[in-house]
Amino acid sequence: MAGRDVCAALELRGETVLPLTKSDLDIVNAVAVREAVHRTQPDVIVNCAAYTKVDEAEANEHLATAINGSAVEFLADAANDVDALLVQISTDFVFDGSKRTPYEVNDVPAPLSAYGRSKLAGEKAASIARKHIVLRTSWLFGVHGPNFVEAIRNQVRNGRKTLEVVDDQRGRPTYTPHLADAIVRLAQRAHIDENVRGIVHYADAPDCTWFDFARAIVGGEAEVLPISSDGSKRPAKRPAYSVLSTERYERITGLKPESWEEGLREYLRQRP
Repeated sequence: MAGRDVCAALELRGETVLPLTKSDLDIVNAVAVREAVHRTQPDVIVNCAAYTKVDEAEANEHLATAINGSAVEFLADAANDVDALLVQISTDFVFDGSKRTPYEVNDVPAPLSAYGRSKLAGEKAASIARKHIVLRTSWLFGVHGPNFVEAIRNQVRNGRKTLEVVDDQRGRPTYTPHLADAIVRLAQRAHIDENVRGIVHYADAPDCTWFDFARAIVGGEAEVLPISSDGSKRPAKRPAYSVLSTERYERITGLKPESWEEGLREYLRQRP
């Protein structure tokens, strides 16, 4: 989902892009990663590969950590071999949600779930690369993959007139083309300026709950009822508050985050 939009954003700017699918490169194979990077000699490596099944990760933490953690170390080592910038995409789920003000880049992570722990392992692995950005983002939706927007719309298509959605988790939905543009802007700067490297947060604005997001998705086509996280009965515990502060991104780029509401409108135009 994010990968295809990153490729599109780069191609639009005339960059040479080599997109590698899972069948092209097994990123948990250290030898294969090193060979691929040595062969292509990239200036920038953007890692859009991830194990993102949050609930399934509770029973498959070893696999989630291999993909989200160990593989990133292989990429970081290979990036150092060719002096490339590594861009690692991370998540708001590295935080426990105990704050009630937006999470800053230097706040201490404390993940509640196996998925969050695996992504935090990836952040630490990415820091092995001399040139790196860890870009935390949240609540992604885009036209090239399964996502919350389509899950809600499918329920309505299947005839559901009433939907129950949690109203006690707050974050910032992010449209993947907006994220892709942010990645490109940061990578262009960080490739030459070490002051831009490290952890950066990007998420669309404003913050909302999943309930608010669902109501925006369905419009008037169905009734959305608020429920608590306890009522959703999902295996992985989610942070109640995972709003990311984008202050550093804004300082680096001079730009405010895009609107997820505008992203949703564009999504619905593209995927009616």
